[in-house]
Amino acid sequence: MSQWWAGIDWSWGLQDFVVIDRDGASVLHLRVEESPEGVTQILNALRGLNPTSHRFSRRQVPIAIEDGNRLVVTELRRHRQPVIVIPPAVTARYRGRHTAAVSKSDRGDAELLADIIRQNPARRRPLPETSDHAQAIAVLARAQDVSADTARRAMIRLRSHLGMYFPAAADAWSGMQHGLRRAEARAVLALAPTPRQAAALTKRVLYDTLAAAGRTRLLDQEAARLRALFTAPQLRQQPKTEAAMGERTRLHLAELDAACRQAELMATQTDTAFSSHPHYAIYRSFPACGPRLSARLFAEIGDDPARFPTAKGLRAYAGTAPITWSSGRSHAVVHRSVCNRALKRAAHQWAFASLTRSHGCRALYDARREHGDGYAAALRHVSNRLLSGLHHCLRTGQLFDEAEMFRT
Repeated sequence: MSQWWAGIDWSWGLQDFVVIDRDGASVLHLRVEESPEGVTQILNALRGLNPTSHRFSRRQVPIAIEDGNRLVVTELRRHRQPVIVIPPAVTARYRGRHTAAVSKSDRGDAELLADIIRQNPARRRPLPETSDHAQAIAVLARAQDVSADTARRAMIRLRSHLGMYFPAAADAWSGMQHGLRRAEARAVLALAPTPRQAAALTKRVLYDTLAAAGRTRLLDQEAARLRALFTAPQLRQQPKTEAAMGERTRLHLAELDAACRQAELMATQTDTAFSSHPHYAIYRSFPACGPRLSARLFAEIGDDPARFPTAKGLRAYAGTAPITWSSGRSHAVVHRSVCNRALKRAAHQWAFASLTRSHGCRALYDARREHGDGYAAALRHVSNRLLSGLHHCLRTGQLFDEAEMFRT
């Protein structure tokens, strides 16, 4: 068992580093910069805690910090120093535990972080030993998720603007996948951003525009559909107002084009990086686990085999495992809200998409609905089964086998 515990209160500029002993008393305090010299000062201070014992190592002293993405954490882990991340919400709950008059200081926060892991050594685990390859994939997958969300927001702004003067364009691709984010939709709107310009387009021009945007199927039917939609009678703004609103549409289109291109680029880079990882084949073997969704799942799970010893821990981390509230005669089972939100969203999308690609997932979903579960609760059961199967395959190195996974 460790004799000392340390805490770092990170801030822009100087970091407060504090070491406490078994009684919770502060034995060391440093203010260091987030630099190689600052990390060297921290490591040297840890080495000097017990210089007379040859059995002592600085790696026996865990360091607590609230943000695990800082450069100082990366450098400490490169030197194999154990680092434990404490969520800020946990720190806030502990702040008023010992004194009624709650105060805050950088040194006091560092001492508080160290005291949290001193009082609960078994409940606080160091950061997972994720490989550099997995961390790079996680950065790319999260960037792709952000860029895709940016494209969705840009599409919503464009659709809202079109609804004020060009409702036919706002509804032209509403029933299709990706809607206004489709390349053909952006190409047509760039050619004719106003109702008057769109009504002047011929079927041949629409045909050529759709073909240039990459559409290969049903070109004649799609060109005729758009032609009929744009020439149908509709309400219009005044000519000059309409022209001005068309220029604003070009601005929204430029924003949407940039976001869509960035999302596609990040998706390609993410799949290229993930395809060379040993876990790639396992993730892709599962139903409805495409390149983007598998990368998002992997980004939050990582490749540390010791991170989730049991499937129950993985399900709890994803927020699909239920929580039981029991007190006296009251007993309730509710869904989990404290979890990895990104992993929870990915697991929900995975479960929903698997309903049409896996007979076992569909049968489980239907059985839960017949049992009385709602839509979200039934999907959580499917997510639990998929995450349990994924955990088993990652532990054993096997690929997905539906007959084995849904034997009952």
